[in-house]
Amino acid sequence: MPEQAAGTGDTLTPLDDVPSGMATAENRPNVLDSKADLDEVVASSDRVLVEFHTDGCGICASMEPVLGTVAKAADVPVVTMNPRDDPVLVEEYDVRSVPKLLLFEDGDVAKTMADGFVPVDDVLAFLDES
Repeated sequence: MPEQAAGTGDTLTPLDDVPSGMATAENRPNVLDSKADLDEVVASSDRVLVEFHTDGCGICASMEPVLGTVAKAADVPVVTMNPRDDPVLVEEYDVRSVPKLLLFEDGDVAKTMADGFVPVDDVLAFLDES
């Protein structure tokens, strides 16, 4: 059963309920395919914003333009990953629903946000709060 997304009236999509194999939209910023790719990006920057999504998740798709805008506006690399591409990610980062945002600072997860659709200003505030 989907969780209620905090303060949005939307629901989060449980990872197991999202169909796999659907086409990925082309306008996502820096799509990664593996934990090795994620580790490389996190090691190369002081701060990195990661969005976990799955193909076929409507809320995740609605986050694509938001993340594109954030990537242009913030001085933080923004990457997206489908945790199904590397199942180790599900356990390591406790990905139980999507979308889920993680902010890495100095190689470690500094904070997370799993609120369904999040407007640009809220994502920028999330980045500025640390």
